[in-house]
Amino acid sequence: MDWMTDSEEDERFEWDTSDEEEEMSKGNNQEGSSAPPISVSVPSQEFVEAGSSRSSLLLHFVGMGFSEDTVAKAIKDNGEGQPEVILETLLTYAAIEKSSLNSEQSPLDCSLEGEEDVLEDDDSDMSNFEDEGCTEKSSDKDMKLSMLVEMGFPLDEASSAIDRCGSTASVLELADSIHAAQLAAESVDIEGRNTSAPVPRSSFINGSSIKKKRNLLENQRLNRPVHGHKIKKLCSRQSEVNDEGFSSLLKIPMPMIGFSVPNQKTQLAHRKLPEAAIGPPYFYYENVALTPKGVWDTMSRFLYDIEPEFVDSKYFCAANRKRGYIHNLPIQNRFPLLPLQPRTIKEALPMTEKWWPAWDPRTQLNCLQTSISSAKNTERIRSTLVKSGDPPPERVRQYVINECKKWNLVWVGLHKVAPLEPDEIEMLLGFPKNHTRGGGISRTDRYKSLGNSFQVDTVAYHLSVLKNMFPNGINVLSLFSGIGGAEVALHRLGIHLKNVVSVELSEINRNIIRAWWEQTDQTGNLIELPDVQQLNGDKLAQMINSFGGFDLVIGGSPCNNLAGSNRLSRIGLEGKQSSLFYDYFRILDLVKNIMGKNI
Repeated sequence: MDWMTDSEEDERFEWDTSDEEEEMSKGNNQEGSSAPPISVSVPSQEFVEAGSSRSSLLLHFVGMGFSEDTVAKAIKDNGEGQPEVILETLLTYAAIEKSSLNSEQSPLDCSLEGEEDVLEDDDSDMSNFEDEGCTEKSSDKDMKLSMLVEMGFPLDEASSAIDRCGSTASVLELADSIHAAQLAAESVDIEGRNTSAPVPRSSFINGSSIKKKRNLLENQRLNRPVHGHKIKKLCSRQSEVNDEGFSSLLKIPMPMIGFSVPNQKTQLAHRKLPEAAIGPPYFYYENVALTPKGVWDTMSRFLYDIEPEFVDSKYFCAANRKRGYIHNLPIQNRFPLLPLQPRTIKEALPMTEKWWPAWDPRTQLNCLQTSISSAKNTERIRSTLVKSGDPPPERVRQYVINECKKWNLVWVGLHKVAPLEPDEIEMLLGFPKNHTRGGGISRTDRYKSLGNSFQVDTVAYHLSVLKNMFPNGINVLSLFSGIGGAEVALHRLGIHLKNVVSVELSEINRNIIRAWWEQTDQTGNLIELPDVQQLNGDKLAQMINSFGGFDLVIGGSPCNNLAGSNRLSRIGLEGKQSSLFYDYFRILDLVKNIMGKNI
């Protein structure tokens, strides 16, 4: 892929790591992702077919940390020819089991419209809601019913399964019961044979048929009786239904300042974490803010129903970078890295001021990308300005400003603009000078790695609460490490890195982290792993037993299928790269469970 792409080629350029594409009136702001592109690894067909009494496919998924019984059931439900569907099913099983264990803490997820009554019921009062989320005291039975409906099962079948199996049955057992009932009622197929395999559970949460099914189920849920109650509306926050039929409850706040940012007067923030979210360990997850509708709701539900914190890095540096963070860190007593970064272009890049024309109103850069403008494009801008006189006419000014906003071009001479250098981007993102330089790394790779990174000052502000909590140092599990933004942030805060397990697919990025580790004379242990999908319960248990557990699990999974400017595969968490979010949840949940058993 040619990262030095000309602006005229935008329509065919694949932005596989950018964050968003705002309207031209706002500067065509395009953002880079926070994690390198990683594809889901599934076994090849040859690998699948090389079976034995315990098939290679089964061994592959068992090696990922799933139990043998669960893998065998997923293969039976889906057949051995669909490894990607099997993986989705296994992740679904894990989520169902977790939801069942924490059912008392999981709020019901429904929609709210207008000012109608919440419930029509004389025997129970479920109309008390708090501003921040559903807090109704639903019974365990109603909670499981809601989870089954959320998975895509028809309301009447879910209710019948609970009646058959009893309210003490787990959600997974109830789902199996529904499948058994569907199998028993299955009619003869088009070839005259009895259908002997139930519908794969993954088909209820993935695939093109989900839209129609979810719209139907939403109508059923709002109008059909549930244990003697007729639910009209049941939710805590205003919601809207997105194109896929899912309710989107979360709203992106404006201004995007999260719970707090430095030097901004805000009301003292308070939040109460769900019990399931409370550590150990602390965890911190990051991704682009402007995703397809419903994505942040889904990520929030998986990450223990924590409200995301949306922050624009323009409050920390001279560049915009809109990101969302889900974490269980304290939000009081934060402090920024010092000295504070300049927050205007001319302060951050003073050599540009001499040549900056009065008709260019920019004071901050747009999000720093993985790609830059070509020399052909910057020469075209110079030639146009030379021919247009001084000052240029309005149409020329608008053309130049739009190109400058789009590509983050700065003024370096008379009529002359240029893209940012990698060293300048390192500075804006809070990395040490030459962090990505040397070691055989190309200029193109430097841009790509930097565009996929954390903004260190923003992340450090959130992590600053850990400094007094861990005076003797911290053990970190860094997933999708990139070029080590989390490690750099903790080091700049003065937090000793005792043990860091860095999981990163890119060899280039691993080399950058290793070089930084050596150059900063770290005295702790750096453990490098290449693939989050190969990190299973056994490996985690070994590491936890070795050094006593993790204090922080941090990372941001790829945003390839979430970014607004991705015109080819912006399909949300079902995308090949962005579905790796579920590996973040899987690993975090394993760590919590293993550490919980060791307490």
